Amino acid sequence: MRDFTCPNCGQQLAFENSVCLSCSSPLGFSLADRALLVISDVTTAEPTGHPGGAVDGRRFRLCDNLHVAQCNWLVQVSDGATVSGSPVLCESCHLTRTRPHDFDAAGLQAFAEAEAAKRRLIMELAELGLPIVGRDQNPDTGLAFDLLSSATNRVTTGHKNGVITLDLAEAHDPHREQLRIEMDEPYRTLLGHFRHEIGHYYFAVLVADDEALQRFRGLFGDPFADYQAALDRHYSEGPPPGWDGSYVSSYAAMHAAEDWAETFAHYLHIRDTLDTAAAFGFAPAGATLDRPQVGRAGFDKIIDLWLPLAWALNMVNRSMGHPDLYPFILPDPVLEKMRLVHELCGAAAG
Repeated sequence: MRDFTCPNCGQQLAFENSVCLSCSSPLGFSLADRALLVISDVTTAEPTGHPGGAVDGRRFRLCDNLHVAQCNWLVQVSDGATVSGSPVLCESCHLTRTRPHDFDAAGLQAFAEAEAAKRRLIMELAELGLPIVGRDQNPDTGLAFDLLSSATNRVTTGHKNGVITLDLAEAHDPHREQLRIEMDEPYRTLLGHFRHEIGHYYFAVLVADDEALQRFRGLFGDPFADYQAALDRHYSEGPPPGWDGSYVSSYAAMHAAEDWAETFAHYLHIRDTLDTAAAFGFAPAGATLDRPQVGRAGFDKIIDLWLPLAWALNMVNRSMGHPDLYPFILPDPVLEKMRLVHELCGAAAG
């Protein structure tokens, strides 16, 4: 994640800010510009575009999910016209198909946390140049999110035909931590769920021809093998002995599709953390997402930057009495799988 500053006064800001903490300027995030911009009144806004870091308040305002989901992303409206009827939503909120009812206070609080994590996901996908095709553009397999509360009905987090479903109970720390311990996972977060499930979505997008599928099979196995049988075997027998020599997690050893999704998620973990580290001077500028690292050498450079950074961050966490920030090992077979993810992402962006 980039380091953001107020265009008006230079105050350092977080990705989630909608008001400058120093000069009180109203702010909105522009995905196209990858920047927080001042929402200006008519008298001071730039006449065309926003090279000065300001947008015309007659034509731009904050997403209608500002209050329900604390969304600070900009939306464009028609020359100050009053908008009625359907809400005007930003690029991220527009992808959400289902959310809790307005009277579900607990569900809405969890929904806001989930949307905050989703905005980080969408930002990174855009930085990587990956195609984001919504359900309105492709009704059959376009990307959509169902963010559902399991307070009254059972919800299963997963992906099917472009729709990512998330159980909003995952936003509650005790629930999520209990599941993490029960499932013997070293890491479990809302953002991690989104990155894993979006990996399933991008399998169909990136592994789209015979050559890519052949390379996939050589590294991950058969993506079309009986999933239910693999699931039953995993939960009855556990991962195979020595799984950590070939897989990034024990769950990845369950099925080729889950191996891909786990590997894809870790690729996003690594790229975004490197990007943040570079923004704050902990990694070279070449680690940022807006400077593509292409080909085999590009991926090698990413890993060369990542391994010492991950070690250092783990040691910092231990100094504070926390568990390792990145409690994973990346053996050579995992890196080769991740290399394929990197190359397919690069080809799609290109």
